[in-house]
Amino acid sequence: MSLVRGDVVDVIADVRLTGPGRTDPFGAELVDVHVAREIIVDIAPAGALPRRGAVLEGSGGWLLPGLWDHHVHTVQWALAARRVVLEGAASAAEAAALMGATPAGDDGRRVGSGFRDALWVDRPDLPLLDAATGDVPTYLINSDVHSVWLNSAALRREGMWAADGVLREEPAFEISRRLNALDVDLADAAVMEAARAASARGVVGIVDLDMAWNAGAWDRRVSRGFDAVRVSFGVYASSLERAIEAGLQTGDAIDAGRLVRMGPFKVITDGSLGTRTAACSHHYPGRTGDFGVMTVPPEELTALMHRATGAGISCAVHAIGDVANSHALDAFAATGATGTIEHAQLVAHADIPRFARLGVAASIQPAHAVDDRDMADEFWAGQTAIAYPLRELADAGANLLFGSDAPVAPLDPWATMAAAVFRTGDGRGPWRPHQRLDAATALAASTAHGSHAGTALAPGAPSDLIVVDRDPLAATADGLRATVVAATLLGGRLTHVA
Repeated sequence: MSLVRGDVVDVIADVRLTGPGRTDPFGAELVDVHVAREIIVDIAPAGALPRRGAVLEGSGGWLLPGLWDHHVHTVQWALAARRVVLEGAASAAEAAALMGATPAGDDGRRVGSGFRDALWVDRPDLPLLDAATGDVPTYLINSDVHSVWLNSAALRREGMWAADGVLREEPAFEISRRLNALDVDLADAAVMEAARAASARGVVGIVDLDMAWNAGAWDRRVSRGFDAVRVSFGVYASSLERAIEAGLQTGDAIDAGRLVRMGPFKVITDGSLGTRTAACSHHYPGRTGDFGVMTVPPEELTALMHRATGAGISCAVHAIGDVANSHALDAFAATGATGTIEHAQLVAHADIPRFARLGVAASIQPAHAVDDRDMADEFWAGQTAIAYPLRELADAGANLLFGSDAPVAPLDPWATMAAAVFRTGDGRGPWRPHQRLDAATALAASTAHGSHAGTALAPGAPSDLIVVDRDPLAATADGLRATVVAATLLGGRLTHVA
């Protein structure tokens, strides 16, 4: 019987197991995995037990736990494919010209995303953008989403102003919120399409950190048939009280199928490397007195985390610079909060062991280390803290949770793992190779519970599973990125089959 998306699988036949921590006796032999009630009920040598019900033929592929992306801005990620791609723009003039050559959308605006201006020889400038784009409201979103370059027409439309046309931090976030607030039919369709593409890469779950009231959005999407991945959604300070009044606690399901659950309280405490606003202990080169920005003061952060923790909501604290990471760890210590530090891109030596001691997971995006290596070498050359300390966090006992920060980086867990294991993505040698992770740790960090959980499969484990064409623990960098996912199962139900 040929199986299709939506079918419930009873047996996954002729697959191999891989990963450290295995206690099974099968080695490299083919096995059958029997599934029922959303769990694995048995693993046996291929053909040893009757194959009853719907059989998914594994054809000698490798069976792994389903993968998670622990940091996604869902609507912005889904809409990125509908926006002008600016990733390859080598200068402000080139980016402006690309936008000027783009027809206005149905709403009368031009929107582009993904530019990286930190190392451009020229700077984003209002007259430059106006000359290229005229009277059509035009928006260019930085790849890190912490700044947006607008022309005069867009600034007038939004009721904002910046002498160079560049809005940073909270004003930039507000622009993104407005641009994301499309007709819900269009936005929901884009989200469903993007989530199905993610399931084709082996993703069974995401942590949605959109800057919106996500409970209502996900309730609507589920009612419209969304079923591609599990979702844990965050709330921000603007909706924290609303979540508390609704009685939502981290882990609570909002739908009958338990597909969508309340996630963390998200708070952004500093800026970013790309916008040169990450809060650091040493100033940025050539900008004496510029140490970045703390967008949420430490005492306010502690108060917010107290409030969330008392209501049963875990915390996800954005901290990129070393100063921001220190303050975030202090707040976790003061409040007893559970949760994550998001990004942890520059961490003081003394703070590395505090993650494990406090039980704070490091939710990190390895692709950023590859994408940002030149910026880090340029703008953090004088920092004494550790940039992108993957290996050191792992060695110190921190639980690692991998994500993409999509649309900042593509939502592709295989590219994420390759960046962590090989620390390069463009043919150059590995960047700071002493921070490379082993493939087993990278794979585990890409699953639901992170690097501490491991990836061994056994009876009783959830049937969120994938079948792939190669052993990721033995793959090269190119091979890991090229991994083909033959099937993705969510609670035993096929969300993707090749």
